[in-house]
Amino acid sequence: MHKEWKRAAARGMMAALAACALPLAAQAQAQAWPAHPLKLIVPFGPGSSPDQVARVVGDRLGGLLGQTVVVENRPGASGNIGTNAIAKAQPDGYTFGVSITGPLVNNTVLFDSLPYDPAKDIAPLTLAVHQPNVLVVPASSGITNVAQLLDTLKKNPDKYNFPSTGAGTVSHLSVELMLQQIGAKAVHAPYPSSPAALTSLLSGDTQFAALPPIAVMPMVKDGRLKALAVTSSKRSALLPDIPTLGEAGVPGIEGSAWIGFVISSKVPADIQKKLSDALITALKDPEVGKKLQTQYMEPAATMPQEFRRYMDDELKRWAPLIKKLGLKGQ
Repeated sequence: MHKEWKRAAARGMMAALAACALPLAAQAQAQAWPAHPLKLIVPFGPGSSPDQVARVVGDRLGGLLGQTVVVENRPGASGNIGTNAIAKAQPDGYTFGVSITGPLVNNTVLFDSLPYDPAKDIAPLTLAVHQPNVLVVPASSGITNVAQLLDTLKKNPDKYNFPSTGAGTVSHLSVELMLQQIGAKAVHAPYPSSPAALTSLLSGDTQFAALPPIAVMPMVKDGRLKALAVTSSKRSALLPDIPTLGEAGVPGIEGSAWIGFVISSKVPADIQKKLSDALITALKDPEVGKKLQTQYMEPAATMPQEFRRYMDDELKRWAPLIKKLGLKGQ
């Protein structure tokens, strides 16, 4: 009996030591991180806005961490393939990524099922940048302000077409939200890219659009397009002379494109914090800011919890509209 008690006590002590060793091992892992290069997954192709953010910020991040940050593009399925790779990566903190509204928010409504759950499988690190879309018309249209456009749309239901960079994207939904607010109707024409959407606008196939500033502002400056408003709730510091839709009489529109850094939720919290802090520092670097601003991107550099709240707000904003329109992902 005495021997059995001693064996039981020994087993209990070993179990207790093992339990203590687990957090110690995790702590040691966090202290050693990063011991080798990191992989930064982009769910879109080279040259895309998320890719540009990843490379600009990743370069500065590598200097801060003392390790190389290798960008890997994994496009496809509206960003779901790459975002799933981020969520399912080995949870050691050496793989993280960038993603956008679609894979992190809207695709949960657009698709019947996803291979990952953004609310459970993905941890936010920081909201990196905002990029408000610009509501534009061809200069040849004779329309010079939002009021004129809205009046034209109200008087001609379903006679005007607008392009977007795809069904369910911010360039699509921000216009649908505007139309809903004013009680007007127009026909949506999805295109695979901003250049293709602009071609349709200049050729007359479509008559107005809300597209990224990097795509439209060169044509605004050369006189081919007229900028009427930005689709964000506040004026853009990079486009200070362009009013918001709210100022033009259409309140409640927040149609900014955004890009954020995320990681698998299974990565130890200490490593998540180290990476988040380093990313925020990189985004606040003046040289990084200048490079992003040349692409009309406004650095945000939020804390992780702020980014999570923002994603929750985005879902509340867009889910009812997506469901009302009966949109489905492709």
